[in-house]
Parts: sequence; C-alpha cells; structure tokens
Amino acid sequence: MEEKLMQLIFNSIDELNEQFSNDIQLKKSKETIIFGKNGQLDSLALVNLLVVIEQNIEDELNVSLTIADEKAMSQEHSPFRTIETLMNYIQILLKDELND
Repeated sequence: MEEKLMQLIFNSIDELNEQFSNDIQLKKSKETIIFGKNGQLDSLALVNLLVVIEQNIEDELNVSLTIADEKAMSQEHSPFRTIETLMNYIQILLKDELND
C-alpha cells in the first residue's frame, strides 16, 4: 500500500507542478519540505495539493478522505512538513477509514 500511496502522491505533485511556473516545482522525493519553515508551498498551494491527492485517492482507491482536518491541525508536528510525513499521515487516515 505504501508504494501505491507514494505513487498517488507523486502523480498529484505532477498535476500540481503543471499549474506552477518553472521556478516553483515540487521535487518528487520523500524528503521534500512542502510546508512550514523552508517549505516550497504557501497555504493556498498546499490546499491545492491536498485536494488533488484526495481526488486521486478517491479515484484510485474508492475511499473518500479529508486530509486537512482538525486532527491534522492539532498534531504537535505537522503532517504537512514533508512528502514522507504527509504520506504517513494519509496511511493513518486510510487505515482508520478502512477499519470503520
């Protein structure tokens, strides 16, 4: 599941990168800092990325998720810091959703 989820995130990054100018391109790496200190995205771009990821998850996995929710915002460490922390957080959401 981790590989499939990472591919969904990378596909979402490709979609988002098409909308950005060439000087703002997210690198497809687990270590890429996406939000916060030294992050490449502002809050609007982050929301756009999350929406694209949510849509791709629904299309590919037939699961409806809300990634930017109260649970995410109350975390001591932001799940939106890097691609890897985002993926780990989405895995938790998927596990919770599939177990309900």
